Amino acid sequence: MKMLNVLVIDDEQLIRWSFEKQLGSRGYKVFLAESGEEGIKLFEAHEPEIVFLDNKLPGIQGIDLIPKLKTLREDTNIIFMTAYGSIETAVRAMKLGAVDYISKPFTFKEILPIIDNIKNRIILVNEVQLLRRQQKDKITFDHIIAQSPVMRHIIQLARKIAQTESTTVLLLGESGSGKDLFAKAIHNESERKEKPFVTINCSSLPDTLLESELFGHEQGAFTDAKKQKKGLFEIADGGTVFLDEIGELSPATQVKLLNIIESRTIRRLGGSKDIHVDIRIIAATNKDLLKAIEEKTFREDLYYRLKVFQIILPPLREHPEDIPLLSELLLRQFNLQFHKKIEAIEPEARKLMMEYKWPGNIRELRNVIERAVILETEEILRTINLPQEIYRIPNLKRLHVNETNEEVAPALLPEEGKSLYEIEKQTIIQALKKENYNQTRAAKLLGITRDTLRYKIKKYHL
Repeated sequence: MKMLNVLVIDDEQLIRWSFEKQLGSRGYKVFLAESGEEGIKLFEAHEPEIVFLDNKLPGIQGIDLIPKLKTLREDTNIIFMTAYGSIETAVRAMKLGAVDYISKPFTFKEILPIIDNIKNRIILVNEVQLLRRQQKDKITFDHIIAQSPVMRHIIQLARKIAQTESTTVLLLGESGSGKDLFAKAIHNESERKEKPFVTINCSSLPDTLLESELFGHEQGAFTDAKKQKKGLFEIADGGTVFLDEIGELSPATQVKLLNIIESRTIRRLGGSKDIHVDIRIIAATNKDLLKAIEEKTFREDLYYRLKVFQIILPPLREHPEDIPLLSELLLRQFNLQFHKKIEAIEPEARKLMMEYKWPGNIRELRNVIERAVILETEEILRTINLPQEIYRIPNLKRLHVNETNEEVAPALLPEEGKSLYEIEKQTIIQALKKENYNQTRAAKLLGITRDTLRYKIKKYHL
């Protein structure tokens, strides 16, 4: 944790000198003011985390200064200093926002534990903020399931990138291809893993709100800026900022982001002070940034600063050999979530999923498995519970054409309708009769595996 800034507001020179000597020798940055008015100016300039505030001051009194300081920075920690016996005033100060009080005269053996408690409180607050802004999952590359050569190569490359200190990373790929998982894995396998991982979707907020989220703002920077607010870059100090949908940034915000990458400093909206931040930036998009550069909607210099390391994640249709592993993993996850005991995926369903093009990639696969698990009532995940776009066309083709391309008459649907359960049952009976109850030949006729046929025979009590 960085060393804290401490502001001492007291009209007694000896007390100010003592604070400067005692705390300065311990590495704290100490700022001294002998009046409330001077204290406000120093507070605005240096934004101290801790303020030691005397009550009896020339001009504005310390007790009246508390609300003004809390308005400028809500999370500042004010320790109220008062004469011995003024308990009522101290209690009033606590009600106004002071975190502690100390009676004069005091020794620094009393002061130092107060500062230590405040440091611990600041650490706790930062952790709570982080927990609210990110899922506390420690995803690493061991959690990214892949057996295809292309994905194993990409994982090996990303692992090497993770070991670099602060190199920017650009993740490219279709929506749902796993860019967010790779960003988390890079962070969690880096030296920054114990520091914040902060995510923001650049397309989810209007430009003005996005800048406030990224850079923070000062009180009064715009109409609704009632209090000072730290931005995500400041909160992520020491860690990683993941900018999803980077292609949606406005030109003005792109300029500011470029400046941050190059200078490692930020400036809050409405502020005049540069704040140093130690962060790694990982950006992701499903846009063609080179085309965006041609169309003058994305800065070329920002593009080349982001793509120091570029990783292109292929769509799921280009590595279908990973689908069975991913499906089994998702099946186990949703079994736990929905208290199901589905033991396996029907071979026919697995085959159809490998043939499907998956325009929504891994995210779509996840949604399909979740839906199928919810609908399934048997101990095997069946084709019938897959969405129509996956099983409808390929299944019809298999039902009407056998291996010799000889057409098989389709089942006729009566006017009054018929349940799909009954249609499937009768189709299986017809196939078994046609092949003299030879299950291997009947399965070929139906375009399914023998194991699937045996499962359906058991299911329909044939």
